[in-house]
Amino acid sequence: MTKIMLPFIRSDLAQFTAYKPHPSSDTADSVSTQFDRLDTNESPYDLPPELKEKLAWTYQQVIETNRYPDGGHETLKDAIAEYVNESAAFPLSNTAANISVGNGSDELIRSLLIATCLGREGSILVANPTFSMYGILAQTLGIPVVTVGRDETNFEIDLKAAQSAIEQTQNPPIRVVFVVHPNSPTANSLTTAELAWLRSLSEHILVVIDEAYFEFSQTTLVGELAQRPNWVILRTFSKAFRLASLRVGYCVAHPEAIAILEKVRLPYNLPSFSIAAALVALQNRTLLLESIPQTLSERSKLIEILSQQPELQITASAANFIYLRLKPNGLNSQDAVLKTFHQKLRKLGTLVRHISGGLRITVGTIEENARTITRVQAAIADLEF
Repeated sequence: MTKIMLPFIRSDLAQFTAYKPHPSSDTADSVSTQFDRLDTNESPYDLPPELKEKLAWTYQQVIETNRYPDGGHETLKDAIAEYVNESAAFPLSNTAANISVGNGSDELIRSLLIATCLGREGSILVANPTFSMYGILAQTLGIPVVTVGRDETNFEIDLKAAQSAIEQTQNPPIRVVFVVHPNSPTANSLTTAELAWLRSLSEHILVVIDEAYFEFSQTTLVGELAQRPNWVILRTFSKAFRLASLRVGYCVAHPEAIAILEKVRLPYNLPSFSIAAALVALQNRTLLLESIPQTLSERSKLIEILSQQPELQITASAANFIYLRLKPNGLNSQDAVLKTFHQKLRKLGTLVRHISGGLRITVGTIEENARTITRVQAAIADLEF
């Protein structure tokens, strides 16, 4: 095919590649019966049949497909605020005024970037490895991304490098700092030192704390928002609430920050069915979140058993996944061995994520986790170290 030049396209986009979902995501139909899909941090459990039936009834009897969805999300915001208040150290001051809802957390991240850094007014700071979409979304908007590293043992942010970046980065200065609590892919929560550093940052810097895995960590910083108008907390319905296919995320922040986000939010950004599903999930949260203790128990089992493999190094996890690396032995390239390890697991029937020098493995069902243990042990035994 002849390549056509498009002179009206931004010149910097030539160096980017389109984001492609992990293979299990874009070949779901073909792999769903062949593989344990433990590569995307989803819940291994679908919605219970009774809730699906309720949503089916809602679609048939309530939703008018010829009408636009509720563009203000007021009912959903009130329900989210009630849920957030259950874990917060203080009640939200004005319910819906503290909440913005997005088509997944990705849309909220993009809105935050548009509201803070667009037009070369700011850059962002991330500590790698972390959730890749912060950097990807910033780059697609022409926003510079400043990166620092993490401690190779416990994955704590290199705070000295981070502070130096804040002080030295100019033209444009760092306007937003993104952190995940607990981090993905490494599963570690923010430490006391990291929290102290975030609290010390100037009010001119937006601190975005992504609590996508809150229901598994049960650790939240929502209680600090009243005193920190430059903080925004992100959460999602895609993990513990089992609604990954419906793309519902939300953020909690000071009303003035939310008002700005509402200015840049696309109108009617959530379909009516997604709104209905999120409401049903919140109304039935006791039922849906009953799976959390089992997930945490299975996580502990995975870490305990796999840590007995002398070739593996596994850190503590506060999320619904574990992160393992190969212990260095000085004989072969760790990257090459890890790639082979990843491929062997796939051939055995377990999909995991090969990322940042390790493997991120979602905690699945009891049966999936038992197979994971067996297949990891088999793959390790077959490796040449």
